[in-house]
Amino acid sequence: MVSPDAVLNKLEDRERVAGDQILVTGASGFVGAAVARAALAAGHKVRALVRATSSRTNLTDLNVELAEGDMCDAEAVGRAMAGVSALVHVAADYRLWAPDPAEILRTNCEGTRNLMRAALKAGVRRVVYTSSVATIAIPADGTPGDETHALPLDKAIGAYKRSKVAAEQIVKAMIAEEGLPAVIVHPSTPIGARDVKPTPTGRIIVEAAMGRMPGYVDTGLNLVHVDDVAAGHLAALEKGQIGGHYILGGENVRLAQMLADIAALTRRRPPKINVPRRLLYPLAAVVEARARLSGREPFLTLDGLRMAKYLMFFSSAKAERELAYRPRPYKQGLEDALAWFGTHGYLK
Repeated sequence: MVSPDAVLNKLEDRERVAGDQILVTGASGFVGAAVARAALAAGHKVRALVRATSSRTNLTDLNVELAEGDMCDAEAVGRAMAGVSALVHVAADYRLWAPDPAEILRTNCEGTRNLMRAALKAGVRRVVYTSSVATIAIPADGTPGDETHALPLDKAIGAYKRSKVAAEQIVKAMIAEEGLPAVIVHPSTPIGARDVKPTPTGRIIVEAAMGRMPGYVDTGLNLVHVDDVAAGHLAALEKGQIGGHYILGGENVRLAQMLADIAALTRRRPPKINVPRRLLYPLAAVVEARARLSGREPFLTLDGLRMAKYLMFFSSAKAERELAYRPRPYKQGLEDALAWFGTHGYLK
């Protein structure tokens, strides 16, 4: 077994990765595009692994080299990895619902394994693996979760969380047993510009901005500007400890407060009805059944309600201490998200 410290000692003898070519997966997506932009701004050359069917909207104004392929295709991954000095693996199937939940697990685990194997074979200097706060347990005493609280696989709610816990376990095993030079980052809930799809949180922002959320569930989440998440990735690339975990979060916010802030920014009345979760389960079941027929991802899901039972609050103190990570106030992320959604026709 190769210890993380031994790997780190070997890497310290090598030059910094700044200025080298980096492979960024998921660069056409929300977080990945922000990481690609941050990497270019820091002087790196960027190669982006993108699927043939992926939108290029977030890449049209970026000077990146495109490598077309699916991360579950080992040969395509190997070609994309050739000649790069570092890997930032952001890509993931981020859906809280799918007609075939096994597809989420297969993509996130198989794709991660392919990329880590290719990184080892190519001898890259550093890997930043984008996990999620979905893999971190919330302490029973109600304090914010941190890097010391790993979520067991059997406690993960839903296919997405299970897939991220399982994929992270793959990465950790390869660090410990094969000397994979990887740092693991855990973004919380990013918001901001260029949320093309949009993400589940982006959908909440759009629906609230359009006045289509008359009520809310009493829950909370950690909200962070997507550009701060990207900056955290670059800090982890340059300063993170091999085998280390870093939460890249922002502010812990109740959903009611988030909706009130959106209402204030859009000059609407904030929702006042606190809807008990138990009343929404039958509706969520019906909505999911209709989604299976239409193929469209539902706004309300059973797993989403189960997760809403917990305040998803987290601490970024370790990243602030070790990576000089400094997230801005979360309202700036809301402002940027609303401005972008408005400019690009999402708020009609």
